[in-house]
Amino acid sequence: MFDGMQRRVVSMWFPRLASDRVLRAHPIDGPFALTLKQNNANRLYCLNEEAERQGLHRGMSYADARAFCPALQSRPANPVADRRFLHILRRWATRYCPWVGLEEPDGLVLDITGAAHLFGGEAAMLSDMRMRLDRAGLAARIGLAGTRGAAWALAHHSEGIAAPDNMLQALGPLPVAALRLADETCIALQRLGLRTIGDLEAAARAPLARRFGPGLMMRLDQAFGRQPEQITPLAEPPHYGVRMTLPDPVGLFDDVMAATSRLLDRLCEKLKAQEAGARILSLTLRRVDQEARSVEVRLARPLRDAARILPLFERGVGEVDAGYGIDQIRLEAVQVEPLPVHQVSHVSSGRADQLDDLVSRIGTRIGLENVQRFLPADSHIPERGFIIAAAAYSAPGGPWISPRPRPLRLFSPEPIGGTGSRPPRQFRWRRMFLTTARATGPERIAPEWWLADESWRGGIRDYWHVETRQGRRLWLFYTPQNPGWFVQGEFA
Repeated sequence: MFDGMQRRVVSMWFPRLASDRVLRAHPIDGPFALTLKQNNANRLYCLNEEAERQGLHRGMSYADARAFCPALQSRPANPVADRRFLHILRRWATRYCPWVGLEEPDGLVLDITGAAHLFGGEAAMLSDMRMRLDRAGLAARIGLAGTRGAAWALAHHSEGIAAPDNMLQALGPLPVAALRLADETCIALQRLGLRTIGDLEAAARAPLARRFGPGLMMRLDQAFGRQPEQITPLAEPPHYGVRMTLPDPVGLFDDVMAATSRLLDRLCEKLKAQEAGARILSLTLRRVDQEARSVEVRLARPLRDAARILPLFERGVGEVDAGYGIDQIRLEAVQVEPLPVHQVSHVSSGRADQLDDLVSRIGTRIGLENVQRFLPADSHIPERGFIIAAAAYSAPGGPWISPRPRPLRLFSPEPIGGTGSRPPRQFRWRRMFLTTARATGPERIAPEWWLADESWRGGIRDYWHVETRQGRRLWLFYTPQNPGWFVQGEFA
């Protein structure tokens, strides 16, 4: 803040932030409300203006609201999306000043000291804010004063501008709730006859401090500027992008890779400082004719090791047509994930890194989603004992846990001839005549009745491990409810 310049603060309150956000994307005529489940009851979370005119209010039971207003339309609330939208508004508000903070869950606070003259004065600045927010379909109430507390009080209970030299005139008529006090404190003050900020300012401080503690006096002093209250702006997220402008155009593969290596070193330093790793990187090569060519690399795991990332660009860079030359190279980490520093052991084999590098290399050619691995699943049904997942987006699972050995190869059940509940002595399978040498079992497996699977609706199965004289080791099962024998797997 400049010496001798009076501080000026703007408070923006969006009383219907959540509903305005939804209605901007899906306009609805008539009463509308967002609902949120609280304490096992579905309650109104945010309403539009029409619903408020019908007598509905926040916290009201949704069933009661429908009884009062049968035409009420509703959707489930999404507080996470609302908070994300508030952050977007915070970035928009930096057009007025760089010092913008959050008044969660539905407000912003701006320190416009020294910036109002850029918009023609304070009144013109507030008029511009209201015009732009109204055009965006957002209801807002705005207050401007010399302190954060006074600006908040005006935005929530009066609106307008408080002159720097007469704060009491602007705040005096406002209720004590404008000081951001707890509800029980406001009720207790009203019982004492202290209904407005003016009444509270004129009362003796010592008895109030003894009865309500220092918090009440602190809020009063913050509103009148006798005690400072800071505005903490959110730091801009780090930008993981670097670029290099070349004095002379280059077109050779080695020159482009050498420049990419230097950019990677700089980018990995940024990632290391933030304890982050890149998952997707984009290399943009701008030619002298102003056309650009891009090379994208997707990694199987978050990574910030330049030596391991650089070879992955070779194939893409080799396919780029340099034209009359490349004069600018830009490298950006498009997707970044946390990668905290970890202790490196002297006994580490590095095999996990080698596997990740292999998956990244193969994925660069055929797509990471097409490099898959088998993972164990929690099911005793043979067909459901595993799942298939992309190797880049999953970690290796633990060993399969089964009370009995399972065959390495599984296939759809194939019927064979046989009668009785024990494996047949001789049977024909895949045009081969086989003779049973030894049979181990049975292992009875019942269907998972809670899942819909027509192949297992028939009932239980009795599985046998059968070794044949011809060397085949098969997995057979018998269905008692509908007598028959089937082969479903083969052991190695």
